[in-house]
Amino acid sequence: MEFTNLLMRFSEIVGTVAFAISGAMVAVRYRLDLFGVLLLGGVTALGGGTLRDLLMGSVPPRMFSSFEYLLIAAITSFVVFTLAYFARGKEWKRPSALGEMLNVIDALGLGAFAVAGTQMPMLGGYADNPFMCVFLGMTTGVGGGILRDLMIRDIPAVLRKDVYAVAAIIGSAVYYLLARCMGANSGVPTLAGIAVTVAIRVLASRYRWNLPRIRFPQDLY
Repeated sequence: MEFTNLLMRFSEIVGTVAFAISGAMVAVRYRLDLFGVLLLGGVTALGGGTLRDLLMGSVPPRMFSSFEYLLIAAITSFVVFTLAYFARGKEWKRPSALGEMLNVIDALGLGAFAVAGTQMPMLGGYADNPFMCVFLGMTTGVGGGILRDLMIRDIPAVLRKDVYAVAAIIGSAVYYLLARCMGANSGVPTLAGIAVTVAIRVLASRYRWNLPRIRFPQDLY
């Protein structure tokens, strides 16, 4: 029980940092000011959990009662802004090794949020509703990124590229099935759900896996 809680807490912190970096870097790319960077970083990191809480009828959402994750997201976004500020006028490229590391961290955060988002309704009395549990797991994992893209008036990335939402769905489903057999607080379902999500996400990124989509003739030219 304590190990599971410690693992989940650590993973959520890593995920919060990773998603805050993602949101802040998008904000920098769109040349937003400091407030815009902090806001977009925070929305990306905490938006999924907020949507989950609202869908569960848990108001106010946890981000307004537990400030540590908000603080982590704000500090991370500020660091990204500071680094970008002093690097302005230069090409801001990430070395491939750093890009790979950030991709793994992002995948770990996706897995942690997907499992946490599935665990919460199960512990809240909705364990007999698999669709709700898995859906909220997926929402927790990808909701922040969707809100981020909508705020910059872009089509959400999860709807057009990468096996991202699918990885969250599969990881949530794995956690749900194992948790039904072993208990929602067991360490095995938690580790398995995170591991499956991370594996799918990293492999999809590495081998450029994408879901099929319709290509029109003009797309070929």
